[in-house]
This record gives sequence, structure tokens and C-alpha cells, in this order.
Amino acid sequence: MRNYFKDKVVAVTGGTEGIGKALVEELLQQGAKVSTCGRNHDKLYRLQAENAGAQLITTVADVSHENDCRHFIESSIKSFGGIDILINNAGISMRALLKETSIDTIKKVMDINFYGAVYCTRYALNSLIERKGTIVGVSSIAGYRGLPGRSGYSASKFALQGWLEAIKTELMNDKVHVMWVCPGFTTSNIRNAALNKDARSHGESPMDEGKMMTAEECAKHVLRAIRKKKRTLVLTFTGKRTVFMQKFFPKLADKLVYGFFFKSGKLVK
Repeated sequence: MRNYFKDKVVAVTGGTEGIGKALVEELLQQGAKVSTCGRNHDKLYRLQAENAGAQLITTVADVSHENDCRHFIESSIKSFGGIDILINNAGISMRALLKETSIDTIKKVMDINFYGAVYCTRYALNSLIERKGTIVGVSSIAGYRGLPGRSGYSASKFALQGWLEAIKTELMNDKVHVMWVCPGFTTSNIRNAALNKDARSHGESPMDEGKMMTAEECAKHVLRAIRKKKRTLVLTFTGKRTVFMQKFFPKLADKLVYGFFFKSGKLVK
């Protein structure tokens, strides 16, 4: 089934690092035509150079800006004739207690994680309907269980999953498949880039990434789920356990989550 993606047009937001980059590279290896975007021109240039000769186009775009999303989608369709699969991967996290957090921090997270997916999906929708394609949202365990210190991030992922579930039902008759994936803790730059209370990047991660799933392994799981047209995908044992506990034992989940993120009453992760 490795031929599933051959010659399919796949648009991936946030494709210059982490899971997004791993998705782009794996898709290219499987023969897909890939369009991706990112905010950093130099990183896009390096991605293009590393995959010279592949069917890859790149666009500088900040998905929190509607016009950037429109330009990205229109460029993808103009270059490849349409879009078969849209992977809304671009995202940003945050680490700060609500009592310390500026409204700007929460708004910026929501603009990127939620509205970025809305913009790109809406502009790609006609092509996806025409091709009976697939819409994917890269969500998080935080879309099932609110995480302390990440209130804005959790809100954005809850919003993303609720919105995807709604449009999944809307698009059933159009034969467009909609799914969301929750990678769990994966090695990526998202924690280093996470916003602090003042909407600036932390620049460091408090977590041991050596014990996490690699972005490359995560990408393979995601593409397998797309191929099998799964409804949702929750990765890692910790992620599956958290979703299970939240569904059946929410009060216990409160205590376990608190113990994981707080030490001596202070947020540490």
C-alpha cells in the first residue's frame, strides 16, 4: 500500500521542522506531490535544497493570517492542479499559568492552531470536494484533556477537534474524509517555541525529549491512519491512558494531571 500516496497532491502546513517536516519527507519518498508552507524563508529554502528533484513547492506563510493561507492554497492548486489531502499541522504551544498570562498569548495560540486550520481548509474545500479528498487536523491530547499551564493551547485543540467533528458530518455526503490525530509527546521544536506569559518564545523545553517518539515515527503512524481513513488517531501509551482516564475517571485524571505538571505547587513541565 505504499503506492497510496503516489501522485496525490498533499498540502502540509508548518512543514519546515518537527512532525511537519517528517510528513513532507515521508510523503515525497512515497511519491506524493507536496506543497508546504512556513514562516521562515531560510528553513523553506533548506527544505527545498534537501529534497532537490522532488515534486515539492514551498510558500512563505503565517497561517494566523487569512491572506497567507489563501495564497498558500491557491499556489498549491495552481502548481499541481488541485489538492487531494490537506494536513493542518502548523501549531504553537504555550507554558504559563492563566493568572500570569496576557490575553495576547492565548489569542496568538488560537489564531495559529484553530483559525489557521479554518482558513486553509475553507480555501481548499472546493478542490477537496471535487477530488473526494481528506482533511487532517494535527491535534493533541490537550484536545481531550485540558492541561495546566497550557490553557490557551488546550482551548485551541478542543476547538479544532469540535470543528473537525462538525465538518466531518457535514461532508459525509460529499465523500470527503475528515480526521484528527493526537501525537502525544513527540520530539519537535514546539516546546522550545512555546509562548510564555508575554507571547514570546520560551526558547527551551523542560521535558526530556530523549524518551519521546521521534517525529519520523509519528509521521509514519499519521500517514498510515490517513491511508486507512481512520476517524481519530491517539499515539503513545501515555496519550491513550490520558484519554481513557479523562473519559471514565475525570476526577482521578485531575489529580494525576496535577501531579504530572506541578511539583511543590509550582508548574514545572
